[in-house]
Amino acid sequence: MSKELSRHEIRKMALQALFPLDFNKDLTKQDAIMHAIELEHHELIDEEQEHFVPAYLDQLVAGVCQYKEALDEVIQSHLKSGWKIQRLSKMDVTILRIALYEMVYVDNVPNRVALNEAIELAKTFSDDQSRKFVNGILSNVNNEIESKND
Repeated sequence: MSKELSRHEIRKMALQALFPLDFNKDLTKQDAIMHAIELEHHELIDEEQEHFVPAYLDQLVAGVCQYKEALDEVIQSHLKSGWKIQRLSKMDVTILRIALYEMVYVDNVPNRVALNEAIELAKTFSDDQSRKFVNGILSNVNNEIESKND
């Protein structure tokens, strides 16, 4: 695991770490991150490699966990009337949380990049309907952010 990881690879690992954290309350963030790294690299991480956690991966997982309620409120506020976040696919919610975290809390990631990366994650981990749904929610949020900045 000596090669530098791209932000796209890091986002995939963040998704793979955050998704099980929603289901397994006994799972620690650190264990979830280690498991995601093992999944992505198809190898077990030994004790010497455990210190290798890309800083941005740690930032994404910790940030989404820290701001989860606020991120969920943003998602909920952009759903159609009568829809609740609990009705959505857990994978879609996790993808949306990552992108929204980047859009709202990470200054050095352009919103368009966060949006496009979320669409790519939806293509990989979900279906075409989810891709369209994720695009719609994030485009609306991006438009709101841009109108506030004007």
